[in-house]
Amino acid sequence: MLLNALKLHAEGHIAKHKANVLVYMKHPAGIGDHPDIIDSMEKEILEIAKYQDVIDMINMHFSNEEQLPLFS
Repeated sequence: MLLNALKLHAEGHIAKHKANVLVYMKHPAGIGDHPDIIDSMEKEILEIAKYQDVIDMINMHFSNEEQLPLFS
């Protein structure tokens, strides 16, 4: 249960950062506080990579582990 919650948390962050990249791609002129769009997109993509790594590590190291319920 806890690992599933962690995966869902990471997936939420991925969705948020992916949405930001899509905004940069579709409306680059409308983002006044980000003069360096490429740098801003790179930061978002690095955040996506960080959270994808969390998911990958859970899947790699804990995929066969039985999860105990949070409350017994």
